[in-house]
Amino acid sequence: MTELKFEDLLEAGCHFGHLKRKWNPKMAPYIFKEHNGIHVIDLQKTIAKAEEAAAAIKQIARSGKKVLFVATKKQAKDVVAEMVKTVDMPFVTERWPGGMLTNFTTIRKAVKKMNQLDQMMNDKDFNNISKRERLQVQRERAKLDKNLGSIADLTRLPSALFVIDINKEHIAVAEARRLNIPTFALVDTNCNPDLIDFPIPANDDASKSIAAILKYMVEAIQEGLNERMLDKENNVAVEEEPEAEAEETENDSREESREDRRERRPRRKNNPTNNQ
Repeated sequence: MTELKFEDLLEAGCHFGHLKRKWNPKMAPYIFKEHNGIHVIDLQKTIAKAEEAAAAIKQIARSGKKVLFVATKKQAKDVVAEMVKTVDMPFVTERWPGGMLTNFTTIRKAVKKMNQLDQMMNDKDFNNISKRERLQVQRERAKLDKNLGSIADLTRLPSALFVIDINKEHIAVAEARRLNIPTFALVDTNCNPDLIDFPIPANDDASKSIAAILKYMVEAIQEGLNERMLDKENNVAVEEEPEAEAEETENDSREESREDRRERRPRRKNNPTNNQ
């Protein structure tokens, strides 16, 4: 995992906050100063909070759990979709479906419906139905795919949420808090960091700023996944060694039993009559 450098964050514009009149007073500990009516975020605290969040998200990935990324704003959706795919994590970049976490069973029904439509479209009899019915099925499938996207493979509730712009995604944050799901987020100067378990103070309106922080988080997840693979390989090796030792022990015991039987076997005595 590469080190998060001050110069890189500065170049990406992570320090730019909102206008002073739009600020949230709870962001005061993360604000460095005010310049021309705009708050400037303290990047040293950004680095410290990002490292703390990366360590936590790495452990989640190492345990084999899923982190759901939520970013529906224009500046973030393409960046999130491109980066998160590399670590095979679910993401929502279109409209957040209300009740996705608190009413997860309904979402799973929609996913099953989408799978049924896939089977119908792949069936050889699909071309035999009328053109109008085919278009209706295709439109419904496209709508479900747009709304659900990569969460189609999410069979259970995610273990954490990573949100970009918690003011815009306030419903997702509220659902996660209600279910006690840990939350990670970029928090700008107009946000309330107390709503997030692992807040990262940074500019959440610029795509470069979002990409800089997200890249660091994705690398932490990848590192956690790699360590999980190593743990699995080591466990397999440890399981194979006792089996080999058990085979050797069994062979030794067989050899010993053979020797014992030889010792117990009575020796033949010479018959004098035969000799004569």
